[in-house]
Amino acid sequence: MVALDPEENTTTRPERDGETPAIWRAMLAIDQRVVRLAGKLRVTGAVPRSLRGRPLLMAANHIGTFDAFVLMAACRRIGIAPRFLLAGGLLDAPVLGPALKASGHLRVDRGSASALEQFGHAVEAMRTTRAPIIVYPEGRISRDRGLWPERGKTGAARLALAAGVPVVPISQWGAHEAVYWGTERVDGIPDLAPYLRSGLTSPLRRPTFKVHFGAPVDLSEFSASRAGDAVKAHAAIMRAITDGLVPLRRDEPDVPRFFDPTRPTDTRSPWRPSPTP
Repeated sequence: MVALDPEENTTTRPERDGETPAIWRAMLAIDQRVVRLAGKLRVTGAVPRSLRGRPLLMAANHIGTFDAFVLMAACRRIGIAPRFLLAGGLLDAPVLGPALKASGHLRVDRGSASALEQFGHAVEAMRTTRAPIIVYPEGRISRDRGLWPERGKTGAARLALAAGVPVVPISQWGAHEAVYWGTERVDGIPDLAPYLRSGLTSPLRRPTFKVHFGAPVDLSEFSASRAGDAVKAHAAIMRAITDGLVPLRRDEPDVPRFFDPTRPTDTRSPWRPSPTP
């Protein structure tokens, strides 16, 4: 395991930097400064050198609206420049959308008539990309009372099996303390209040953002063409994420110490570890 000092200011330059679009390199550099301002970043684990510069899927738990920024900074810390599997709405947004498209992120349109076609494109893109792709198997920020991973969906597992790419689990904790969950939709200035109230105080509170890169998940026994294997592969990925999460929140095994009054808690995690007697 590789442990990096949470206050370390040095960053490993992403490998094959020339293949990373300039606009994405700039966004990653800005992101690192934002994360450093908001709190303290602690990174453990690593992505094996043998998996760099080749197709790779990285699956992370989803704990808050700020956690994507933390993941980007953590990846930059260990010298990789990831892309995300993003909803089409983000890529079609004005200003931000063109920048994200130019950065090389993959598109997914959930629930659309072209979903099957989009999945095929994503599989082909996964087979040929040289940048690691980050996905959230849960599909949304966890609503489990304890903020343990939700049941999630099999999309990431199906993508990995169909494309034949390795999966590295990422476990994270602490990003939920930077910015509140907020609201389902932002329709006006009042809806921004929770984000502003929490985000602007984060530099004063200095939460610790913990990110752990786990060992690749062994999916060799599963096949994309065999019924039920996607569900089993998904379970293996989620268990690996949860296993990596346990030590990150050892002093908060039940519920988060940080209370977010805006986050719904109407689901129960099937991956939550059993209490130790």
